[in-house]
Amino acid sequence: MGYAFSSLEELGDDVFRKIRPALGITAFGANAVVLAPGVESRPHSHEQQDELYFVHRGRARFRLPGETRELGPGGLCHVEASTPRQIVSVGDDDLVLVVVGAKDGYVGRDGQPADPSRLG
Repeated sequence: MGYAFSSLEELGDDVFRKIRPALGITAFGANAVVLAPGVESRPHSHEQQDELYFVHRGRARFRLPGETRELGPGGLCHVEASTPRQIVSVGDDDLVLVVVGAKDGYVGRDGQPADPSRLG
């Protein structure tokens, strides 16, 4: 199938919710992370994959070498693979992040027009 749908609730109620297998994604990693107020993620880095963090709900404090920054809904943070990072849920609401990870870079603009009659 060329598409799939899900929701945060359908992915379960764990802190770490795996989007990639639920939607059949093979080109990149994708997860949702839900942290209660005051919870700190484990400090970590990666050997190969960069990560893009999108703050869906709540407030996140990103601890990075040389900088700490808070982001609210709509906030974005890109972290290269080997850069250590830690995320802290700050504020009164659960922090909900969507995290996308990949390696080997951007493939370029490869969009092509589609026949609208093939769409629902």
